[in-house]
Amino acid sequence: MQSIDRSRRRLAIMAAALAGYVDAIGFLSADRYFVSFMSGNTTRLGVDLITAPHRALLPGGLIAGFVLGVFGGALLAAWAGNWRKPAVLLLVAALLAGAAGAGLEQWHLGQLTLLVLAMGALNNTFQREGEVSVGLTYMTGALVRLAQGLAARLAGTGGSGWASWLLLWLGLALGAVAGALAALNWPLAALWVAALWAGLLATLAWRMVR
Repeated sequence: MQSIDRSRRRLAIMAAALAGYVDAIGFLSADRYFVSFMSGNTTRLGVDLITAPHRALLPGGLIAGFVLGVFGGALLAAWAGNWRKPAVLLLVAALLAGAAGAGLEQWHLGQLTLLVLAMGALNNTFQREGEVSVGLTYMTGALVRLAQGLAARLAGTGGSGWASWLLLWLGLALGAVAGALAALNWPLAALWVAALWAGLLATLAWRMVR
């Protein structure tokens, strides 16, 4: 986070909030599995394989879909070049709109598939030399860097960037709160909000590039 300018940090925080928002909606609709947090799904897969093998297909499919979303987003990012951020975010917006439409048709499997593809693709928004520079759908690394930065600050050896990692984590956490509220109170509209959110981020990213 320290290596990007302030406007891109804000974009990253808003994108992480989108990931938290969508993951909360997916979590509530997918029997407590995740559409963006694959570490959690991997643990659930391992537990299901031992305790209820017939349930392991769902976390396994979600993991595969996430990988496919990252793969497709990476190809698009490579093709888009300098326009990578708006291109990837437009793809995410389209997938989320498709998921919202699938929800209206009560096509649950299609909705989950499109959600996990969108969250996988989202991680290609911030890249450096073809690799993810800021993870948007997982926060373990951000919390590790936050703690390391605070320790370095206390030891007097640096650590000036800890606040950026805290804000990134807060973005995802507050997004999850908003997603849970939306899913429970306005289930048919919740994902349309996510699609519009992604579209707004794409517009902001386009303006940054231009």
